[in-house]
Formats: sequence, structure tokens, C-alpha cells
Amino acid sequence: MEKITGSEALMQALKNEGVKTIFGYPGGSIMPVYDALYDYTRGEKKAFDHILVRHEQGATHAAEGYARVSGEVGVCIVTSGPGATNTLTGVADAMLDSTPIVVIAGQVPIGALGTDAFQEVDLVGVAQPISKWSYQIRHADDIAWAVSRAFYIAKSGRPGPVVLDFPKNAQTETVEFQPQHVDFIRSYVAYPKLNNEALQEAARLINQAKKPLALVGQGVELGNAQHELVEFLEKADIPAGRTMLGLSALPSSHPLNAGMLGMHGNYAVNLKEQECDVLIAIGMRFSDRVIGNTATYAKQAKIIHLDIDKSEIDKNVKTDVAVVADCKESLPALTALIQKADHHEWRASFAPLNKREQEKVIEPAIHPMSGPLLMGEVVNAVAEACPDDTILVTDVGQNQLFATRYFKYHHKRSICTSGGLGTMGYGMPAAIGATFGAPERTVCCFMGDGGFQMCIEELGTIMEQQAPVKMILMNNHYLGNVRQWQDMFWQRRKSFTKMLNPCYELIAKGYGIPYEAVTDRKNLAAATAKMLATEGPYIMECAILEDDNVLPMTPPGMNVDDMMLEI
Repeated sequence: MEKITGSEALMQALKNEGVKTIFGYPGGSIMPVYDALYDYTRGEKKAFDHILVRHEQGATHAAEGYARVSGEVGVCIVTSGPGATNTLTGVADAMLDSTPIVVIAGQVPIGALGTDAFQEVDLVGVAQPISKWSYQIRHADDIAWAVSRAFYIAKSGRPGPVVLDFPKNAQTETVEFQPQHVDFIRSYVAYPKLNNEALQEAARLINQAKKPLALVGQGVELGNAQHELVEFLEKADIPAGRTMLGLSALPSSHPLNAGMLGMHGNYAVNLKEQECDVLIAIGMRFSDRVIGNTATYAKQAKIIHLDIDKSEIDKNVKTDVAVVADCKESLPALTALIQKADHHEWRASFAPLNKREQEKVIEPAIHPMSGPLLMGEVVNAVAEACPDDTILVTDVGQNQLFATRYFKYHHKRSICTSGGLGTMGYGMPAAIGATFGAPERTVCCFMGDGGFQMCIEELGTIMEQQAPVKMILMNNHYLGNVRQWQDMFWQRRKSFTKMLNPCYELIAKGYGIPYEAVTDRKNLAAATAKMLATEGPYIMECAILEDDNVLPMTPPGMNVDDMMLEI
């Protein structure tokens, strides 16, 4: 068999895994790989599109966005030292949000390890606590096995990030490459066996319930179980709240959609968590931003938890029945055991609370009568004008909370946002990745002025690739979410949250990206239509009321039903 270099072997291994798109940034310790990559991005050998980002953090977020909308593993390649450490924010973000990515980083030759060589860092040691698996490929003979194992771990079971440290000697050694296919690891149980006794007990509780409530998380999307979820909910006639990451697991228009859960979620569904008699959590982890005060959360209810990850069971909330399995398997099995139900009186009890929120919060937010623009009305205007299959990408902060609340979700895998880590700067590169992961869909990215500047360099990637990201910059000259908390809980002492911002029009012009500023609501609809009709990227900057606040809100540490509709 012909011998090839380790770098060539990596290309063959990635091709064998079905990789189509790579996000990356070259450097000294990864140069042999990039030399091999040259031939695999053009000519007869072409197998990949390589997207040159402007910062390695951007590469990981782009890989996340790609993975979230495509359902495939996102891939990025970077160099050693700062190139590798710059990816760690994205790795941690992917770990907390269960996003399957593989990060391949160059490393100094193994003979130089431990000598503090130029751009040497113990990547495996640093990445291990924040990744699903981290491994150093010390010799070319290990490449086929390590790459196949990395992809299997990243995408199987509860997905997550994998980091491969690739010393330079392994890149230049020669090897007789033979593709490998890893689909079993003795110490790793990706898909737990469904426990029939737990399933029977869960069905019994659901059949007896008078006021059942489902909490739907991203696990439904990760398990591709959206159809199974709908069949379960409709047969049991159960209203369902969705976590932020699970918003597109159930269409916004579905009659059993009860709204978004959490600190800034919808009023009725949060209050009803404290009234339901059976609570069914599906593919969600009982985040502190969802449950509030754990000491008082849903104490009246029997709690059923369906999740693929056993470590999530009883971690934050004590459950009565745990069904540990892939929801693609557990949901239809449970549906077969439950009785057809009618809970119309229970569902009708949500209506007065929904009406109260509509009158006090939603209508004033999306249809203000006067004054400066509000974030809610901007999101609503864009949502109303977008195609049904539009993908929402957000940065982090008030822009994220308004966008997730007021956008409309019609199709699966329609939301990319940083949930667990709350990474400012996530939005723009994740949106770039989303345009490559789902090129046939419109991608709208909502950002605040703070998050926009966190990864503003990725405008260069958008310019070079002409990535059709519709960027909605909601500019209030503040770190808005921190400012809101300062106003509410810190005696209005606005400590370093006011921002002096650049001229975004000139920045857009420098990158050759079409731009329009909206300062008056009478121009909002026309500007939105123009943005959506323009091919390629676009920046629409909206001048937002400086002290616009996200409501409802459950103050931190308070009971989930202590929601404030006004400040």
C-alpha cells in the first residue's frame, strides 16, 4: 500500500467522515496540514470548502452554527499555542449546549513537548474539563483511529465537542493509511437501553394526570424527534413549554405550544409549572435560568424526566421517574402506552395569564405608539417579513432575549444561540456557519452593539465569502442586559455599561456590505423588506431606546412564578 503523510491521511480521514466544510486559520504548527488541504479544496481531489475566518474563536462558533442547523459535525482546524487556546471559548460553549464539533489543532513535535517551545501549550490538559473528549495524535499511525473515534464521540449520544491535538511530527510522518470506522467504545454507552419499568410508571402518572405540563428542550432537536414529540403531546393533550434552545422543536403556531420557559420566558407557562400535577421534562437539563429557586420548584408535581444523559437525572431537580434513553426511542414507546386524553379545561386556564402578558408586555413591546424604536418591535417586524424556514441566530444579551421571545418558529433546527455559556460574540460567526450548514435558508442574526463588536473581525469572513447573513444590529449604546440588572438590583449605578460606539455605516462601507440605518419606526417595514430582498450580506442598524427592558422577568434566585410583568 502506498505511504502518505499524516497530513494527507487526515484529509482522507475527514473525507471518510463525510466532511464538506472546514472553518480554520493556518499557522506554523499546522502548516503541513494546510499544505495538504490545498489540494483537497480544488482540482480533481476537491473534497472540502475551507472558510478562512479572522479569529480562531470565530472558527469554533462557525462550526457550532454549521452543526446546529445541519445536524452534522462542525469542523475547524487551527494552529498551536494561541491558535488553539483561542478556540477554547467555543469548545466550552459547545460542551454546555451539546453541539457536535471537532477541533483539530497543530502542536509542536513530540520531541519538543515539555520544553516550552514556541507556541507550545498543553492543549489536552486545558481542553479536557470542557470537552467531551480530548486526545493527542502522537504518530501518523493513530490518525485513522483517532479521527473516526472523535467523530463518533462528538455526534453520538449526547453530542459535544472533541479536541484533537496534532503534533507536527505526526503530520509529516508517512503511513499506510487504511480508513477506520469506530462505532463502539467499551467504556462509552452512547445510547442507554430503554427501561420498560420506568416507561410503564411514566405512562401511569401521565394517564392519571389532570394538569400535565411538558418541558421541551434541545434534546428533541438533537435526537431528531420533533415528529415523535408532536404525536406524544397530541395524544396526551399536554401543553408544552420550550427552553430557549428547544424553541424550534415545536412550531410556534402549534395549539399545544405554551411558550418559552425561563427567567424571561412567557408568563403563563412559568406560573403553571407551580400548578401542574405531572411535569414531563423532555431532553432538557433543568437549567437554573429555567427553574429559579430549586427549593420551591414544582414541589406539588410528580416529575418525569426523559433524557439520554444519566448525569442530568436528579442533578438539579429530584425526579419521580427517569426514562434514560434517546428521545427518538423513548417518546414513541411512551406514546404507545398512554391513553388518548382531553385536558381542555387545564389548557384553557392558561388563557387569562396569556392575555395579561399580551396586554401588559407583548403589545407595548411590539406595537409601541410613540418614542424611539424598541427591540421587540424590530424583532417582530423582521419575523413577520421572513420566510417560514428562516433560521434565527442571536448574540447574547437583551438582543437574544427579545429575539428568542418574538421570533416565529415554523421548522426544526431554526435557532442558533449560546445558551449555557452565554457567549457574547457568538452571533456573527455562528450565522456564517449557519449559511454553510443550510445554504437554502435565510439566516437572520440579531446582535447588540456590545456583542457585534466582540467578533466584529468576522465581517471580513462575511465579505470574502459573501455569506448571506442578514445582520440586525440593535444599538442602544449600552451593554443592555447588564444595564437592566444595574437599574433593577444595583440602585441604577451604571458602572461601565455605557458604550461609545463607532460609525457602523463606515465600517460596513469598509467591508463592502450593504447598510441601512433605521431611526424611525415608519421606515422599519421598508428597510426590513429591502434587507431581505438584497442578495448576500446586509447590515440593518436600528436605533433603540436606551433603557428598553426585557419583560417578563423572574429575578435571580426567586421562585419561578415570581415573574415581574413591569418594573
